[in-house]
Amino acid sequence: MSTPHTDTTVRPRLWGTLQAHDAAALIDFYTGAFGFTATARHHDADGRVAHAELLWPQGAGGIMLGDHAPGRAWSREPGTAGFYVVTADPDALHARAADHGAQVVSPPHTTGHGSREFTVRDPEGNLWAFGDYPGA
Repeated sequence: MSTPHTDTTVRPRLWGTLQAHDAAALIDFYTGAFGFTATARHHDADGRVAHAELLWPQGAGGIMLGDHAPGRAWSREPGTAGFYVVTADPDALHARAADHGAQVVSPPHTTGHGSREFTVRDPEGNLWAFGDYPGA
């Protein structure tokens, strides 16, 4: 006999992945500058971040990251990821990100399709675009 699933929490169905030269510092940046919520962090025997999970508080999505691990099956070169994240208030988030040292690539602007958005780089060089366009 199985127990019915009663957890109604919306769990992410899509996870972006990246690796970092300093995952612990990048996690701190993402929670401070962008407002992600850190929900898991696991370390390897050397104390490096082997796996971490951060949830986007404005929707059912998240990122998984860890310290760079060359040679592993899921190895990713740090600083090469790119994301588009939907936010209700791009202007306020831009101010927060800039206050935390995000490198502004494109300040808030309205696109030809009516989205309000901006783009920044994190300390590792990954590109992050935030806007209010939720997709078609």
